[in-house]
Amino acid sequence: MPVTKGAKKAQRASKHKQVFNLRRKDAMKVGVKSYRQAPTEVALAKAFAVLDKAAKRGVIKKGTANRKKSRLFRLLVSK
Repeated sequence: MPVTKGAKKAQRASKHKQVFNLRRKDAMKVGVKSYRQAPTEVALAKAFAVLDKAAKRGVIKKGTANRKKSRLFRLLVSK
């Protein structure tokens, strides 16, 4: 348990940020999953958007987002 006033505030902020990060990560998983079920160009654009937004917000790193986008694009090209 935090003791100082600053530590208590940091814990509140951390819990608040956790909610947003989990929401963004869930959106990312749903977007990628929907694309994998029906790989179309529209679904690919939506998947790219959620991956870019997750990277922008710091939920995942930029390189991770680029790697995932590359692999998703290869799915569309290979079919």
